[in-house]
Amino acid sequence: MNYRHAYHAGNFADVIKHLILIDLLYLLERKEAPFCYIDTHAGRGYYDLQSEQSNKTNEYTHGIEKIIQQPNPPVLVQRYLDCIHKINNQLTHSHYASLRYYPGSPLIAKQVIRPQDKIIACELQPDEYQALKNTFAGDKQMAVHHTDGFLGLKAFLPPKERRGLILIDPPYEDTNEFIRLAQTLPAALKRFETGIYAIWYPLKDKKSAEQFYQSLKKTISQPILAVELTIYPDLPNHLNGSGMVIINPPWHFNDNLASLLPWLWKALTINQQGEYRSFALN
Repeated sequence: MNYRHAYHAGNFADVIKHLILIDLLYLLERKEAPFCYIDTHAGRGYYDLQSEQSNKTNEYTHGIEKIIQQPNPPVLVQRYLDCIHKINNQLTHSHYASLRYYPGSPLIAKQVIRPQDKIIACELQPDEYQALKNTFAGDKQMAVHHTDGFLGLKAFLPPKERRGLILIDPPYEDTNEFIRLAQTLPAALKRFETGIYAIWYPLKDKKSAEQFYQSLKKTISQPILAVELTIYPDLPNHLNGSGMVIINPPWHFNDNLASLLPWLWKALTINQQGEYRSFALN
């Protein structure tokens, strides 16, 4: 695979994905018992927004940069921004750092989890894996594995904590990615039926997403919630938005979305285009 997230780090799809990730982690922390966070396609840890790759696309200017500029963000968004600022302060060794780096999901999760919780991160691309491993060198809470994330689900489920969140965020370079997901998830749920699964996907055409929803309805009996946010109209062969499917959504998760999604769409939409919605699949 040739996908490099450095071109897309901090874009609007990252924003909603990471806001949902933070919310799910905080909801897990309502109980004292430890949990495990598993990231199947972890990336390199963090991304330099002044790099050549990022400057070629400037996608972050339509994502995290817009969010930072918004006044009076909701509590969840403020938690997200605090996390972004803290990581930038750590990486630049300054208490007054501006937005230079955008963290990947493992580094965001690391800021949120408690001492009793664990992270397992899988990354297949050798250079991305090595960068991720270097980022978390010596961190006993973190286990970094050079492996296909889908194979990692077979190896690491169920976690010994018997509580957990699994983020599945493949690059979707393969046109059969939705099919692979639909085949993988039922097997993962047999191993860990009470886990929370958060699956990110691009919204490029409505047909692919709808087929994905129908396949999940047929094969999964656990509660499923879909979340969509688009900032463009339904343009062909264009990333108009992104979605996340949450299997076993925790109590009150949908309530939090009800206040987040309108604010987020208003902050990110291009010329009032697109829409947002959340809905149950079963």
